[in-house]
Amino acid sequence: MNPISHLSPRPHFCSRTNRNKMERQEQQKASRLVFVLYPSQGHINPMLQLATILHSKGFSITIIHPKFNSPNSSNYPEFTFIPISDNLPESQDSFGDIFGIVSALNKNCEGPLTECIQQMLKAEDPQDRLSCIVYDSVMHFSQSVADHLKLPGISVRTGPAATMFAFAVCPRLDEQGYISFLESMSLDGKSDLLSLLLKELAFSMKKFTAHGFLELRAAVTDSVQRCSALILNTVDFIEQEALTKVQELFSASAFTIGPFHKLTPTISSSLLKEDSHCISWLNKQAPKSVIYVSFGSVASIDEKELLETAWGLANCGQPFLWVVRPGLVRGSNCLELLPINFQDSVGERGCIVEWAPQKEVLANDAVGGFWSHCGWNSTLESICEGIPMLCRPFFGDQNVNRRYVCDVWNVGLELEEFERGKIEKAIKTLMVDTEGEEMRKKATHLKEKVELSLKEGGSCYNSLNDLAEKILSFRPNEDGASGPTSVFSC
Repeated sequence: MNPISHLSPRPHFCSRTNRNKMERQEQQKASRLVFVLYPSQGHINPMLQLATILHSKGFSITIIHPKFNSPNSSNYPEFTFIPISDNLPESQDSFGDIFGIVSALNKNCEGPLTECIQQMLKAEDPQDRLSCIVYDSVMHFSQSVADHLKLPGISVRTGPAATMFAFAVCPRLDEQGYISFLESMSLDGKSDLLSLLLKELAFSMKKFTAHGFLELRAAVTDSVQRCSALILNTVDFIEQEALTKVQELFSASAFTIGPFHKLTPTISSSLLKEDSHCISWLNKQAPKSVIYVSFGSVASIDEKELLETAWGLANCGQPFLWVVRPGLVRGSNCLELLPINFQDSVGERGCIVEWAPQKEVLANDAVGGFWSHCGWNSTLESICEGIPMLCRPFFGDQNVNRRYVCDVWNVGLELEEFERGKIEKAIKTLMVDTEGEEMRKKATHLKEKVELSLKEGGSCYNSLNDLAEKILSFRPNEDGASGPTSVFSC
């Protein structure tokens, strides 16, 4: 069946008015969406997944991205990829912090994006009209471009809805009394979920007092206030309270169509080369026996923490799959830091790779636990496979996600520090103790509820159809000159 056939008007006897209306609707369906990516692994993945979802609904897709960390276009032959100038230095370290990169991208890319879309409008096919700009909320300048070109803008939050709520309600960090107010919040009985999450995020944000962060918080909130729709990579039932508050704060309709990765085929958009040999190793292990360890694509630890992790894994007695990516220990070759007697003590019980096909790993029957940095993508992928988590967040919304996992959904436990004895104890609790088994049951229940939301009549299924209808309702751009489509580089 055509993916959007159920959205088409039913044929019936038409007056001229009805026939003209149907012709306009058919023209609207031949619409192109422009996606604007933020060039970080944890943001590229969900945006390309969302693009794939909307392509399945009949929309043409153009991906516009900075040249920095360009995605692999060969994995998406049906999309048009256009790089734009970002004026970033080759080394990310030149900025000193992530907010420097975000600020530079938002300032440097506005002109190139405007010029690029103007060229598209001049060259567009009347049957493939540009419908709207769909942008990662971090690339907030895209809304200004959309406003300037009189196009609808759709903001996409790739993290939890709770952080969007926090960005909107929290005043600037340097305002008098802000931190003391949050520190005084009553959290008795853990009943006030939003207060709990706000307080958690506040302590994370205390570390980021740079102007770049304050600017980002205000700009993202402003762009969402002006957007035509908001897409969230989440599920209604796991963030119901936060989602209710988000919809109260923003006038744009919010569409919860996550988890994105469950609605798309498994296509790799990894910036790092995945080592698929670990899957054959997993296939030799007993069911639910392996602890999978990965701290994502950005977080880093020091040499001591690497060694404590290694000996904690060695001493726990469980089989483990450990992702030790380049740059995990800044400025060092991590594998060379591991002592020889560690390798000897572990033998075939351990598998170490530089990067793993994570969704495939978590879906493997051998995996019984996930020691994670609690990035939102990893968190969603874990609950979708019914895998309990050992949580060690590093920064930002990872702390909020850890609260969800440990205190709201009760499908994981927190590791407070990298110390081999505590690591060993935490892994045993998660993997073999009664407490861990209860978490596994709750994680399985979450998995089942997510699967129901994805089926016909479920909240995700319905929200996706509503989103497609919303995009089809956008008035086609009237300013661009008609003409043959062309492939160009901006």
